[in-house]
Amino acid sequence: MGKFEIRNQKFERFDALRGGFLFRIFFCLLLFLTGCAPAPYVYHYIPGRTAVLRDGYAVAPPAAPPDVQVAIAAGNRITGLPYEYGAGHTDAEFDTAYDCSGAASFVLRAAGLLDSPIPSLEFRHYGADGPGRWITIYARRDHVFMVVAGLRFDTGYTGGPRGPQWTTRSRPTDGAVMRHPYDL
Repeated sequence: MGKFEIRNQKFERFDALRGGFLFRIFFCLLLFLTGCAPAPYVYHYIPGRTAVLRDGYAVAPPAAPPDVQVAIAAGNRITGLPYEYGAGHTDAEFDTAYDCSGAASFVLRAAGLLDSPIPSLEFRHYGADGPGRWITIYARRDHVFMVVAGLRFDTGYTGGPRGPQWTTRSRPTDGAVMRHPYDL
């Protein structure tokens, strides 16, 4: 075998190893990135732990903690109101319209879980990281919605008009982080 053939075989083996190495790096990166976004919200009924939807209003499960029952009652109070960007961010007890973060803020404030309204971006740092046992907030840079006792409370992607409402309809959660009130 000539000197150039041996050198060429070494380069071929190196290229094969490098290709396999790059593939492994790419595969690990892909696995990591797919694990970064929470799974889409999908409604699952669990007797005694999941709120039910009746005529557009949520009914809290009997075993829900008082804060969760108050949060559901607050969501029911503004269900069906129109969507308006920036609405619901005042210190007033009640507004005539709500945007996504205004609606989530209203529900959490009523339950004593938030002091004042905050925008979507700030919900990315609210409470504790990850899903909650009773309340989970899905926050992106530009949108927030919440799941209370298994029911989604959202201003969009509900199959109906925009504005605060309860739904069992699934929703993608791309780009969202999950947060929850402490102890809930």
